[in-house]
Amino acid sequence: MKDKPVILVTGANGQLGKELQELAPLYPSFKFIFLSREDLPIHHFELVRNFFEATKPDYCINCAAYTGVDKAESEKELAFQVNGEAVGVLAAVCKKFDTKFIHISTDYVFDGTATVPYTETSVTSPVNLYGASKLEGEKQALHYNSDCIIIRTSWVYSSYGKNFVKTMLRLMNERNEVKVVDDQFGSPTYAGDLAEAILNIIANCQLSSASFVPGIYHYSNDGVISWYDFAVAIKEISKSKCEVIAIPTTEYPTPAKRPHYSVFNKEKIIQTFHLIIPHWEESLKKCLSKLL
Repeated sequence: MKDKPVILVTGANGQLGKELQELAPLYPSFKFIFLSREDLPIHHFELVRNFFEATKPDYCINCAAYTGVDKAESEKELAFQVNGEAVGVLAAVCKKFDTKFIHISTDYVFDGTATVPYTETSVTSPVNLYGASKLEGEKQALHYNSDCIIIRTSWVYSSYGKNFVKTMLRLMNERNEVKVVDDQFGSPTYAGDLAEAILNIIANCQLSSASFVPGIYHYSNDGVISWYDFAVAIKEISKSKCEVIAIPTTEYPTPAKRPHYSVFNKEKIIQTFHLIIPHWEESLKKCLSKLL
């Protein structure tokens, strides 16, 4: 008999995985197992099944992902293996071992042509291969394990890993000016906030199993901004002297097309799990206090 419920976290070296590791000591009633891609190649069914057989996790948070949006255009097979096929493997094994499965997805499953915030039932239509691979992961998860929770998130950043905030800090330190697109709109997500939300969902589930409500959910910080607005806030909070110049997307071509509008309606996750979602600026200050 296990003395504590076991939470397995895949993709432990990514931004969300690292934030979950940082929060884990605050949840002493759980046993955490953190696995990187090297520890467990999640697309290998037999390896994953054997690992679950040995550890019998109660929860699995899948943070593992192929996140190279532009590289995915030339590495389609790898992107679909990690973001699609591997998710199906995890979902199926979780179903077999009665492990509650929480999978992380993205705003890139949408085409960005909306003018009002996307709900969980909005029509998906990715405009790049990364988004298509993540949408395939959602389909695989729901096909093999309809009792899972899928959380779509957007514009993720953290004090860990590579992200927009850390890139801006570096460029503002190196240059007199930076150019940032001002016609793509969304809501940043501090990975530390998302990690806390996921662990609160699990903690409440331990109190009442009925509180684990399967389905697709949207999560980002509160507020809507452009990448330019985000960069200006980073400049002001970090007290940088670097000039931030607004440019249209047409002046910053990339191999993968980006959605112009990635704003989420988050009422479902707030109401279902009784979450309080911080404003993006408040969370940015919290993150920058770690980095500066």
